Amino acid sequence: MTKKTLAAAVLSAALLTTAAPARADTVTEWNLNASNALFAVAAQPPQVSVPHLAMVHGAVYDAVNAIDAGREGYLLTPGTARSSASREAAAATAAHDVLVHLVPAQKATLDAQLATSLAGVPDGPEETEGVAVGKEAAAAMIAARTGDGRFGPFRFAVGSGAGVWKPVLPAFVNDPNAWLADVKPFLIEDPADFRSAGPLELTSHRYAREFEEVKAIGAANSTVRTADQTHAARYWAENPPATWSRVFRTISAQQGLSMVDNARMYAMLYLTAADALIAVWDDKAERLFWRPITAIREADTDGNPFTEPQADWTPLIPTPPYPEHPSGHTGLSGAIVKTFQQFFGTDDIGWTDTNGAGLTRSFSSFSQAIDEIEGARVWSGIHFPISDKQGEQIGRKVATYRQGRYFRPGKGLR
Repeated sequence: MTKKTLAAAVLSAALLTTAAPARADTVTEWNLNASNALFAVAAQPPQVSVPHLAMVHGAVYDAVNAIDAGREGYLLTPGTARSSASREAAAATAAHDVLVHLVPAQKATLDAQLATSLAGVPDGPEETEGVAVGKEAAAAMIAARTGDGRFGPFRFAVGSGAGVWKPVLPAFVNDPNAWLADVKPFLIEDPADFRSAGPLELTSHRYAREFEEVKAIGAANSTVRTADQTHAARYWAENPPATWSRVFRTISAQQGLSMVDNARMYAMLYLTAADALIAVWDDKAERLFWRPITAIREADTDGNPFTEPQADWTPLIPTPPYPEHPSGHTGLSGAIVKTFQQFFGTDDIGWTDTNGAGLTRSFSSFSQAIDEIEGARVWSGIHFPISDKQGEQIGRKVATYRQGRYFRPGKGLR
């Protein structure tokens, strides 16, 4: 079968998420392919999908940069391929090979998508060399992440008593992906270096204030939460990396980024976000702090005279199956927002997005989005405000660590 014929066999899975922007480059097209494969088909949660997207786009960056040679490489030395080699073939092959490794059951779909990408590249030595570079980048990433701690045995310790996490409604599940706390980071040295200051003392006045705030505004039947706050809480309750991946593609199209710039931007975003989540899960394992649903129902045990229990209290959004402090969503989003600010050199970029439930939000800046996310997790009834703030701080610190250490301009690499 020729690659032209195979291209026509691309399966309908490519249509499962929001369509790619018009005239999307190969890097963005494969971000959509990866999103379909990991979110829509494999239904991977953030603890799994974010490290996997980091693997995909780290390899894509190395493949493109090996040819372009404009930046320092991640795993590959830049400039090892001729500048005439096809960047499109390299990017598509790298993404394809990593994805086949991660979700082998989807190989037929991914093979067809690769054929579609290569059908747009003229046959010849440029395509052949591009494919070879892509394979090399994928192999380097797969080797680097072999035995990295993914899918390991670690689970969060379950305790009892005041302030201690335990599985709760609706499923009473202990996070099956708690192993993220033990995963080898992509960029940082030790996740423990990024640990937060920790949750508030249960007997403090500030804890009582945050307790009352979540109890009132985060309840499923809250009478003080506004309609817009409810809308925002439900919008951001979607799988966070799926939301952000759509936003990445939107911003890339709006800003008219080149394929080379996209390769760097996506790699920066996902590699930083992956390490932020690893650091957050490490911190969750250290703190093992109770969720608001437990804190509110068992407030008679916290030793604080200013908190009152409510035995039937439930949050607006179902509580996730892992400890409360710090917030995973704000850790992920803090890393993304800071990376965007660093990449574009400004906070003032806006966008509009509609999620899979048909909910639409618009933002005029990156900081406006992270401020809303921090609020939304409280309005959802699943986090205390300090957890959201400290989660964001972890993400920002990871992005700051990366800046100046990775993706630096190359010096005479050719």
